[in-house]
Amino acid sequence: MIVDSSSLLLKEIAEKTSQAGRKLGGLSTSDRNQAIEAIAVALENASAEIIKANELDCELAEKEGISIPLYNRLKLGKTKLEATIKGVRDVINLPDPVGHISIHRELDEGLVLKRVSCPLGVLGIIFEARPEALIQITTLAIKSGNGVILKGGKEAINSCQTLVKVIREALENTKVNPDAVQLLTTREEIRQLLDLEEYIDLIIPRGSNEFVRFIQNNTNIPVLGHADGICHLYIDKKADLETATAITVDAKTQYPAACNAIETLLIHESIASEFLPKIADALTSHQVRLKGDQLTQKYLNIEAATEEDWKTEYSDLVLSIKIVDSLEAAISHINTYGSEHTDAIVTEDKNSAELFMNQVDAAGVYHNCSTRFADGFRYGFGAEVGISTQKMPPRGPVGLEGLVTYKYQVTGNGHIAATYSGENAKPFTHRNI
Repeated sequence: MIVDSSSLLLKEIAEKTSQAGRKLGGLSTSDRNQAIEAIAVALENASAEIIKANELDCELAEKEGISIPLYNRLKLGKTKLEATIKGVRDVINLPDPVGHISIHRELDEGLVLKRVSCPLGVLGIIFEARPEALIQITTLAIKSGNGVILKGGKEAINSCQTLVKVIREALENTKVNPDAVQLLTTREEIRQLLDLEEYIDLIIPRGSNEFVRFIQNNTNIPVLGHADGICHLYIDKKADLETATAITVDAKTQYPAACNAIETLLIHESIASEFLPKIADALTSHQVRLKGDQLTQKYLNIEAATEEDWKTEYSDLVLSIKIVDSLEAAISHINTYGSEHTDAIVTEDKNSAELFMNQVDAAGVYHNCSTRFADGFRYGFGAEVGISTQKMPPRGPVGLEGLVTYKYQVTGNGHIAATYSGENAKPFTHRNI
């Protein structure tokens, strides 16, 4: 039998990460926070080196014809790096998610039950571009007591190698074993990683919808993530049009490559004639290419939006517009074509807002604000490991709470189950402590 040596090597890496992760989970809050601060300091000191490595990645990616949305995700300039380091320090100030007792109950005298939060174990993080995701997730992994195996896209290889080198060197002077943070560098290792359910407890993919679907369809390991970010903004008949304009422009143009940027704008027919020229001018001044349904084309000279456009995540300065005749029609369109990520309504009618927020099926539903707030850092999570659109929790931007599970601890004094069964069974007290 031929044995794949690279597969054996990856198993060894995964086993080392698992062992280091178990020790990490047993460290005190102070020890883990000190390690995170050491990472923040190291990143600051190595900022020039990190940015230089990222510039090399960007230069090579441009030569290979990288798409604009992917290039925007790849680029890690000074401002983005500084914001990411701030997010690292914000994690230090978050409550420790490990060791939280959510149930403390006396089953009977001397027999006590606790439900205690604990680390998952080892996280497998697979991402396209987005080098800042490596920093965010590594920090959250350490805070939550988990080991982490990282696999970045080939377009970000220099950035990732530099970042992991800086992080591992920083950990050498802390109580966290650097083996808790590992980096994979080849595409072949992705398939091998997806088969390591013996060692990997959760896979978190971050990238295009095709990429995330591939991960979801090719592993037995639980996957946390979302495949699509088809977000909507509905401008109601009772919307303040100045507010609507500002929110629309922000939700589309502030960072169009983000998964929480809007891809479809829905407008109530009663305000279409007044609002469409205004919003078209505002959007085109930001170089947004507009598409519209037949009704919209009566007001604007733009290309036609097809059925496929309602299903498309552009991740670029492209926006489809549709006129609807009611709030109910807007909700129906969103629930038909949306990806259950983030959708918003602009209206001064509280009843309409409440109906929208109750009936739209999404992880995030917003009233009179931009969808761009769907973000772990902006939610006060310090950072996020990703955004989940699944129905079971965690849902939406996922921070530390998505990286822990729990165990039941029962302590007795020679208690046996037979005492509580049969004709003379002793009753349980079930008294919360």
